[in-house]
Amino acid sequence: MRILQFAGLGLFLIAFFTFIGSLFMGDYQMTEAVAKEVISDENHQALLLPELAPMIDKTYGNQFAFASDFQSTFERVNQAFKEQQQWDKVIYTDYTFSIVKASSIGYVADHGGRLFFLIFILGPIGALLYILPQLQLLGPAGIKNHHVFHDNEKNRGIIGIAIGTFLILFYIFLYWFEEYITNWTLIVDPLSMAMNGGAASQWFLYGFMYTIAIIVMGIRMLIKYRHNNYQMIRTGSVMFFQTAFAFTIPQVLAAMSLPAPDMKNMWPLDYSFFFDYRLNEMVEAGTIGFFMLGWGIALFAIGVPLFTYLYGKRWYCSWVCGCGGLAETLGDPFRQQSSKKLSAWKIERYLIHGVLVFAVLMTSAVLYTFFTEESQLFNIGSVYVSSFDVRGWYGFAIGAAFAGVVGTGFYPLMGNRVWCRFGCPLAAYLGLVQRFKSRFRITTNGGQCISCGNCSTYCEMGIDVRWYAQRGQNIVRSSCVGCGICSAVCPRGVLKLENGENNDASRMEAPAIILGNEGVTLNV
Repeated sequence: MRILQFAGLGLFLIAFFTFIGSLFMGDYQMTEAVAKEVISDENHQALLLPELAPMIDKTYGNQFAFASDFQSTFERVNQAFKEQQQWDKVIYTDYTFSIVKASSIGYVADHGGRLFFLIFILGPIGALLYILPQLQLLGPAGIKNHHVFHDNEKNRGIIGIAIGTFLILFYIFLYWFEEYITNWTLIVDPLSMAMNGGAASQWFLYGFMYTIAIIVMGIRMLIKYRHNNYQMIRTGSVMFFQTAFAFTIPQVLAAMSLPAPDMKNMWPLDYSFFFDYRLNEMVEAGTIGFFMLGWGIALFAIGVPLFTYLYGKRWYCSWVCGCGGLAETLGDPFRQQSSKKLSAWKIERYLIHGVLVFAVLMTSAVLYTFFTEESQLFNIGSVYVSSFDVRGWYGFAIGAAFAGVVGTGFYPLMGNRVWCRFGCPLAAYLGLVQRFKSRFRITTNGGQCISCGNCSTYCEMGIDVRWYAQRGQNIVRSSCVGCGICSAVCPRGVLKLENGENNDASRMEAPAIILGNEGVTLNV
């Protein structure tokens, strides 16, 4: 079994380094025909093509030099118009990604199928070969810590730091330098064409990789927590919702030239839901578009208070949400990194609710512009602030930097729920309902607690569960996502996830503690 694991690790590393190396494969050459095809606007052609003449038919050895030259030319043309205050000639369409991709020649363009096999077939197979032997190597079902705090990967060691660095760089390129990862999108172009009829964007690539990660690491979760039916069903749920609702269904809708949202995503996590182009797209789609609009509004206006009242925020955060799905699967090895300090909890309370307020204000500004066609909100001195500025700030700071770069890149450093704990505005909304008007709670029996600390160690949301368990006090926290891992790793069955009566006193107060086998109770 160990040999099989080493073989799997070897296959995965081959796939990983092929993935990285593919960025540096092939050449780039922009012909006049390619330039006209990508820059389809005739006015833009007239402005750009004369300046791009030195690049035409010139061969570049890598995409970095090619993209740099194109961007320099593009910015030089725009800067000249800005200096002359010829605002009608300024080009706001960014052609860099499309022109780099269309100009690719050589190995990646010619052998995309081979690279797809090496990376996206061989890689997951290697990962599964590494994971599956754990069924025997772990022995009987149950949680084994296996020196997790001495593991180089899982306790901020050099391997963990390397993984975090890779994830951070990946998200930086994905959000802001997508022109440098065009080779990766070329590799998945055939799959994209088959699913939606169009070439792959960086977002198709991301969705595909996201889905693979949740499936492969979901299988690892199924093996690790195979003694717990709740974890088996919950893990299967996030795998299904990511594969079907977040990835496959949107591709089918796009192939039908319809709006292609993630139908399980909702405002304010889906912060662009009320943006003008999204609203116009749904309205123009007719009946199905109005259904999508109504569905999206019903999810956060009716679904959140109703289902959170009945089941707590776990119905979404731990069973449906894509961010939660990635955290629970890919991020599971790092859950013990979440800080349980009081200072972290104080930061969490202000930060996550601050983001929620920001989301509400940004959306209000966007809707104001949509209905009034007036974008200016206010001015600070001579600087005018528009709704487009506000939504741009939110998209950069929250939608990209926080949710992506920090939210996932910091898994090995701060635990797997950094975004869910400190930044997700939907988690804040769900948490407010759960804290004050929900039947969900985690009940405890302090008389059986042996203070082993497993529950606190494995809590991804930074809750000191042991503190509650020792006192026999119900756990009613707005941050709790009801993942149930604290209960799964408890050796004494102290913790239970329950939906009881919505009685504030019974939810908050500690019940009687059962002592010994005779059932003697102690009221606290």
